[in-house]
Amino acid sequence: MGGISIWQLLIIAVIVVLLFGTKKLRNLGGDLGSAIKGFKNAIGDENDSTTKTEQNKDTLADSSIAASDLDQNKNQKETQKENSQA
Repeated sequence: MGGISIWQLLIIAVIVVLLFGTKKLRNLGGDLGSAIKGFKNAIGDENDSTTKTEQNKDTLADSSIAASDLDQNKNQKETQKENSQA
């Protein structure tokens, strides 16, 4: 009661095949499969680009930290030279 039985589904399938034909349904299925595959590839590409962007941000942050550490070391050495000369 309220559910669709296997016989009702079978009758609907036969009507659809009679209306559209097997060739059209096969093409429709192929097009649908290609669309799904393209969608999955797009999602995968987006995830890859997001991961690469995060890695680039980490690399840039690490290089800026390294540059600031070099500047601090240089300033400390100059200060030590000035103190030793005085």
